[in-house]
Amino acid sequence: MRVLISGGGTGGHIFPAIAVADALKEMQPDIEIQFVGAEGKMEMEKIPKAGYPIVGLPISGIQRKWSLKNLSVPLKLLKSFRMAKRLLREFQPDVVFGVGGYASAPTVKMAQWMNIPTAILEQNNFPGLANKLLVKGAKVVFVAYADMERFFPKDKILFTGNPVRRDIRSLSGKSEEAKRFFDWGQSKKTLLFFGGSLGARTINLAVRDATDWLRRRDDVLVIWQTGKSDESLLDSETAKLPNVRAMQFIDRMDLAYALADLVICRAGALTISELALVAKPAVLVPSPNVAEDHQKKNAVYLADRNAARMVEDHLAGDSLIPEVFKLLDDENSLRTLAKNIKSEAKMDAEKKIAEKLLRLKN
Repeated sequence: MRVLISGGGTGGHIFPAIAVADALKEMQPDIEIQFVGAEGKMEMEKIPKAGYPIVGLPISGIQRKWSLKNLSVPLKLLKSFRMAKRLLREFQPDVVFGVGGYASAPTVKMAQWMNIPTAILEQNNFPGLANKLLVKGAKVVFVAYADMERFFPKDKILFTGNPVRRDIRSLSGKSEEAKRFFDWGQSKKTLLFFGGSLGARTINLAVRDATDWLRRRDDVLVIWQTGKSDESLLDSETAKLPNVRAMQFIDRMDLAYALADLVICRAGALTISELALVAKPAVLVPSPNVAEDHQKKNAVYLADRNAARMVEDHLAGDSLIPEVFKLLDDENSLRTLAKNIKSEAKMDAEKKIAEKLLRLKN
């Protein structure tokens, strides 16, 4: 059997795709898997590292603000459709699986035109434009939230949750390894700040400007992922404090989660799924720069259930750090948030998706 997996752009699309590919391999070791992503995006590095081949399409997203780059989008889209058609003819997949991101659209839509069974993953509680366009021709839509009948035909929906990286599914027995990895020392509590694979400017600036807070609270260890876009902050005064561990990218996120007492992050779908599985209390700062404002919808969903706290992006500069330390010192609230977010966890999403993909073969 051959499966083609298409999509990417950020870790939120890439890591779930790898999780499903790994599950497919476990169920059917002789399966052939081909990835399709976008040229120059992080999937072109991460997918080969995971052991899978990938082809990059020359596609790019539309800039939300006026940009000359938007003039090249139609030409790139046309070229991407042609490349997708050629790849589908050469690889001859039995199933095509779209994991989201603009790289998924040309391949999945072309597969539908060629009568190849397709499935799509909707990670958020409000669908993006690509999945709205692709759902009509898809055999199944894997969703992470209940009540998605508002957007998709009920008979196509399979409520699986979001696939999560293998190393994060269990943190049992990892605390001592985590302490060594991050040189934990005598710290009593740990804060984990990150903004996804590309970073989050608002969160990063709040941490950078928290130098005095972190000097006063030297009993707290801070693990801080700046992301690629804010790598220069690794030279900041805050990053050099003895109780701060700053890095561009955390390779062992499982160990960071294992050590964290409180997580401060964006509200992307994958991040929320991970937080639920590892049962970590969180302060969510939803990005305002995403399609359909889906991160705020994700964060509000959890905040309304007392499963996370939310600080809006435009307020984070003044209120994020005070809110974080107030919550960190409130053990009852931390326990309540951890308990409530754990109730949102969906186990074995990657296995459920893989099983369904195997059954979609004509």
